[in-house]
Amino acid sequence: MNIPLILSKVRDGMVLSTDELSEFARGLVSGTVSDAQAGAFAMAVCVHGLSEEERVGLTLAMRDSGNVQQWDLPGPVLDKHSTGGIGDNVSLILAPALAACGAYIPMISGRGLGHTGGTLDKLESIPGYRTLLPEDEFQKIVADVGCAIVGAGQGIAPADKRLYAIRDVTSTVESIDLITASILSKKLAAGLEGLILDVKVGNGAFISDPGEAKRLARSLVDGANGAGCKTSARLTDMEQPLARAAGNALECRNALEFLNGVNQDPRLREVTLSLGGELLCLGGLVENSSEGETKIDQVIGSGQATERFARMVFALGGPNDLVENYSRHLPEAPFLYDLVAKENGFISEIDLRAVGQVVIELGGGRKQQDEILDLSVGLDQISGLGQAVQSGDLLCRIHAKDEESAHSVSKNLLSAFTIDQSKLSPIPVVGELVQ
Repeated sequence: MNIPLILSKVRDGMVLSTDELSEFARGLVSGTVSDAQAGAFAMAVCVHGLSEEERVGLTLAMRDSGNVQQWDLPGPVLDKHSTGGIGDNVSLILAPALAACGAYIPMISGRGLGHTGGTLDKLESIPGYRTLLPEDEFQKIVADVGCAIVGAGQGIAPADKRLYAIRDVTSTVESIDLITASILSKKLAAGLEGLILDVKVGNGAFISDPGEAKRLARSLVDGANGAGCKTSARLTDMEQPLARAAGNALECRNALEFLNGVNQDPRLREVTLSLGGELLCLGGLVENSSEGETKIDQVIGSGQATERFARMVFALGGPNDLVENYSRHLPEAPFLYDLVAKENGFISEIDLRAVGQVVIELGGGRKQQDEILDLSVGLDQISGLGQAVQSGDLLCRIHAKDEESAHSVSKNLLSAFTIDQSKLSPIPVVGELVQ
């Protein structure tokens, strides 16, 4: 295996063959590719990019580095993926809602990347919840419950699992080529029939430029459809948090409140219904996305989605009374600090990357690959764009391990909110559909 030659070619912007990409993916799994070499590869790809053919080749090489799921179920096998953002806990709501509509959702999710939170980290704030399962148990839970949100086990795209962790600590998260290969390798390995992609755009997303976000959406849609999986992508806004919470247990609590019909953040609701409606249409369960949105809304309102979530949590090792008693089970930070406005006006801008970094500084996100998280910390009651505030009004509440850590982040957090005298026009949360 000539890994140095492969690295020199990608460093110099030369085209890698399918065999070379497969060789590199196998090396990631076997360990013959070191962390340093994996980081060098990721950085070279981030700088020079890959051709469309190379991108597909890397995707399939990482998919084929492990097992590809096979399903025999009475409904369509579907999934959703988000490119990440602040307060994005859609998966926790949408997966059980889709299951209640007759779909089967084998959701392979990831951990936090960069300044954004990860679905697995959020779910691990639930005591006993297992994110890694043997393949046979994973398939059984999906068949019985209709959904299971887990991590990519040893058998699912193991090459991506290794490269994913390296990207988080080498400032290569934003690469469209690596994002595409990472997302699709896991999703295609799950044996899906339909996929909806939530491509975030804005200062809190990995991609702030709408044109670049559309390019990523196009790359993902073309790659997945080319592999035989019906796929669409929706561009959604990340100039402000999707939900009013940021942090693992706090976002899990927020999702449970939503499922229980309490504090349903309007932006979170709109994105959830839009993605779910389109996906039900892709899966052939409804005639059009509008009908799908209505169906998703109905199963949430009736409690059917909540019931599916409860069954999933219990099947994966969590408490059987989580949805009724989540305040008793989810960890709570010992120190609360109210961050308040220092002037009157309207919130005209929120630096969401700074907000994400605050969660990391509190201990709720990773600075190093193997760092253990404090799942209780974060922010909630986060104010939104265009909101009128007066001096002394709450901008957000900090949940910290102690007073010192809360005060250490408060200055940077306060500067993340820009207040002026002009009221913004509402920013649409749901944008263009890419098919």
